[in-house]
Amino acid sequence: MPFKAKGDKASPKKKPSKKSPTIKLKDEIKSLNDSLLEQKDKFLRLKAEFDNYRRRKENDTINLLKYDGETVIKSFLNVLDDLDRLEKASTENGESNKEKLHEGIELILNNINKRFTELEVQPFANAGDIVDHELHDALMMRSEKGIAENEILEVFEKGYRYKDRVIRHAKVVVNQTPS
Repeated sequence: MPFKAKGDKASPKKKPSKKSPTIKLKDEIKSLNDSLLEQKDKFLRLKAEFDNYRRRKENDTINLLKYDGETVIKSFLNVLDDLDRLEKASTENGESNKEKLHEGIELILNNINKRFTELEVQPFANAGDIVDHELHDALMMRSEKGIAENEILEVFEKGYRYKDRVIRHAKVVVNQTPS
């Protein structure tokens, strides 16, 4: 045997520490609880993010609907300005300038029709068309010879269609043959 000095102590061999089943289960429970807390935190953050997204989208939709007509109004402001200029010109020039006033009215009507075309608004109802009860409101019936039954004789107000929807029915006078 080798000689050992008094101060020398042989290092004891470390035995692998064996955990008892209870300690193993407690460690596993702690690990699962930590994981659960982490998942709960992720879930709450994701839920809060989604709630904020939903709220932003609701506000965007509300503002979109609230100010929906803004572009239409802006496009007709030029027409309103033209009408103001026409009104001013008619009072300044009196009766001497009827032709120029007529030209001004035509320009304004063309401007309005151009805006309607851009907005996909189309007028309908002309004298000579056949009445369609989905599009026309017959205000009066007259009987005229040589004209087909249910043919439009006169248009009081044009009808207008926005895309595929009728936004105003045409008001017309219709031919009705005597019975």
